Amino acid sequence: MNFENSKAQMRKGILEYGILLILSRQDAYASDIINMLKKANLIVVEGTLYPLLTRQKNSGLLSYRWEESPYGPPRKYYSITEKGKAYLKELNQSWDELVKAIELIREGKMDMN
Repeated sequence: MNFENSKAQMRKGILEYGILLILSRQDAYASDIINMLKKANLIVVEGTLYPLLTRQKNSGLLSYRWEESPYGPPRKYYSITEKGKAYLKELNQSWDELVKAIELIREGKMDMN
């Protein structure tokens, strides 16, 4: 087994969740999202981020708006929609359940009967 591949797959699986969490706090430009994910050690590149943002937008979880930038061309800022907030609430519950399940297994506290 390749540890780095397993680690990358786990991170990839939670990127969409991480994006929604970031945007639930504030609207953000794609490079800001990348920087926040990198600070959380969820390394991601633009080639990975943009398809996720597009998929979430097409699903109605995100919207975007264009804003003029003093540093160059207009920037696309993403925000979470009401549908995205409801979906994020469900993801939060699922995450909590998953963490509890893994904790039980790690600590050996599940019933073997």
